[in-house]
Amino acid sequence: MSSLAASSSAWAVNSLPGGPAVNQLDMHPAVTKIALEQQNLHYLLLWICSLIFVGVFGVMFYSIFKHRKSKGAKSADFHESTTVEIIWTVIPFIIVVGMALPATKVVVAQKDTTNADLTIKATGYQWKWGYDYIKGEGEGIGFLSTLDASQRALSDAGTPQGDDYLLKVDHALVVPVNKKVRIITTANDVIHSFMVPAFGIKQDAIPGFVRDTWFRAEKIGDYYGQCVELCGKEHAYMPIHVKVVSEADYSTWVQGQLKEMQSKADDPNKVWTPEDLIARGEKVYTSNCAACHQPNGKGGGAIKPLDGSPKVLSDDKNVQIQVLLHGQNNGLMPAWKQLSDTEIAAVITYTKNHWSNKTGQVVQPAEVRTARQ
Repeated sequence: MSSLAASSSAWAVNSLPGGPAVNQLDMHPAVTKIALEQQNLHYLLLWICSLIFVGVFGVMFYSIFKHRKSKGAKSADFHESTTVEIIWTVIPFIIVVGMALPATKVVVAQKDTTNADLTIKATGYQWKWGYDYIKGEGEGIGFLSTLDASQRALSDAGTPQGDDYLLKVDHALVVPVNKKVRIITTANDVIHSFMVPAFGIKQDAIPGFVRDTWFRAEKIGDYYGQCVELCGKEHAYMPIHVKVVSEADYSTWVQGQLKEMQSKADDPNKVWTPEDLIARGEKVYTSNCAACHQPNGKGGGAIKPLDGSPKVLSDDKNVQIQVLLHGQNNGLMPAWKQLSDTEIAAVITYTKNHWSNKTGQVVQPAEVRTARQ
């Protein structure tokens, strides 16, 4: 009994502000006008449909009860009634128009992505999101947002914890409050879908195509969503975390990101020492690879281990470079060409010289750049 109680306690969660709520039956609290209009439309149509249901079935059951044969009722004998034809044509027409007008207004509004203060491209990858700030304050910033490694470890262990279980990411999408943000969606491999319920947005991300949507968050806070298009076995591990901050805090964040990017800008012709590559590669591995291959490199299930892997141990360094650039096993191992030449060289060097892998091999950024061509 004590172990059962401990297990139940471990699963206890609270409502997550900006995310799912315990025993949630209704929509997320709206923090954009579009989301609020969607909810109002939802309730309006629900009431209309409920009234139609009550009216139609009320008349039907009343007629069955009142005019039943056991009470001597006799059916009418007629073939046409102009009045009835007009009634059951005009009333549905009025109902449809009454529902279509507010629905059209909301649909048109949510498709109006003009005059955006900030434009961000969201690219779906198996299984993470890439964000590129392409217009407005913060232009030039780009990063990958991946499920936090600690969340994947909890999932693998079967011990979910925290109110943000499987929603915590390593890099959240940061936007300013009360600014119109246009989101351009596309994908690198298969169809994904970008959805944040509190904003009232959902837009498919399709390889080779661009779609767009927008939101204007009116409340500072953290808001969560997920990829809602079945995109492969890691579909459940592709969360979205949007952090809405004040304009001043956003400007501070932008300056910090630009400085960090500048400090990380690497000369592709630089020859790195093995120690520096391994140290850099450990950070890349922790942020991008450990979620699937595990921090110990042992993998799990269909995920191949890197510790003792023939491809990692191969004398031909190009074997592993090609895996990182193009993926393998029909997407089970996705391509990581979005990483820089230095990052790919570093993580390969790290895996070739970590755990039981002691090859002594070093991959330089120039070798990765040559393989890309």
